[in-house]
Amino acid sequence: MSNINWTPLCELIKVHQKFLLSCHVRPDADALGSELALACFLKSMGKEVRIINPSAHPKSLAFLVQEHEVRYVGDGVTTKDFEWAEVHIILDTSAWSQLPGLANFYRKTTSKKVVIDHHVSSDSLGAEEFKDISSPATGCLIYDLGLALNCTVTAEIATLIYAAIATDTGWFRFPATTSYTMQIISKLMEAGAEPHQIYELLYEQNSLSQLKLMGRVLGQVHTDFDGLLAYTVVSNEDLTATGTTPLDTEGLVNYCLTLAGTQAAFIAVEQRSRQVKISFRSRTAWDVSKVAESFGGGGHRQASGAMLNGPLSSAVTKVLSKFREMLDVEEE
Repeated sequence: MSNINWTPLCELIKVHQKFLLSCHVRPDADALGSELALACFLKSMGKEVRIINPSAHPKSLAFLVQEHEVRYVGDGVTTKDFEWAEVHIILDTSAWSQLPGLANFYRKTTSKKVVIDHHVSSDSLGAEEFKDISSPATGCLIYDLGLALNCTVTAEIATLIYAAIATDTGWFRFPATTSYTMQIISKLMEAGAEPHQIYELLYEQNSLSQLKLMGRVLGQVHTDFDGLLAYTVVSNEDLTATGTTPLDTEGLVNYCLTLAGTQAAFIAVEQRSRQVKISFRSRTAWDVSKVAESFGGGGHRQASGAMLNGPLSSAVTKVLSKFREMLDVEEE
């Protein structure tokens, strides 16, 4: 079980009717799956639920959404959509930087604010926090909350939570994965989650353009610090040449970490705005969340991210410099 006392949240849920759910910008499977699973739990209790996120989810996660309505800021969302809610629950983040656009609406409403999260990085969002940084995924927390609410885990919910946990644990290979994580997975499979199908929908639906982008990006992998760090870059030119978007780079950083001897990796992706999104990954020895936090980002010890100002080459230089600082400190 998580290290969270769910009783206050269960009581809050029981006495309110209208719930607004949101997650971080550029939702991943843990954020979106957890959000949708919670929506299912709440709806099974007769609650009214709306979902509004800072940005649209990638097409690769559309299979999770099904008939649910998932809106996002910039898609006709107004203040009234936020004022409707009695309770606003933020999932899988507790950082203002992960709520661009949505934060302005969030601050103005009088709804009760709740955060459910497992990340180390944290701001004061003016919310009651239900947080366990030892949990490998927010999906694990939502599973526990569902049990605390005495809700039934349907096949749909099982699929949503399985996708959430599997992706945020690196398909159960990250150190945060515990025996309890696998107990949850067992229960989800008993409830109807089909691992082979979920894996296929998550990772085996690439377009030809995405494969060409992958080849181009992996052809640009560099190493530094005697092979301890591997990194690659994606420019707007790369995206244009292959007919792809920044969203199509999701997961490519993980290939950099497959190099023997590497302890950390990052990918720098130029955005249409010319800002640069950096995604960090590491093995157990390196805490990349510290690097991300130094640039206003955050995340986990082994998986973090940040957004830097361009140009691309300048952003990469800044990140390499920060890694050098971190290594110098560790050597002292």
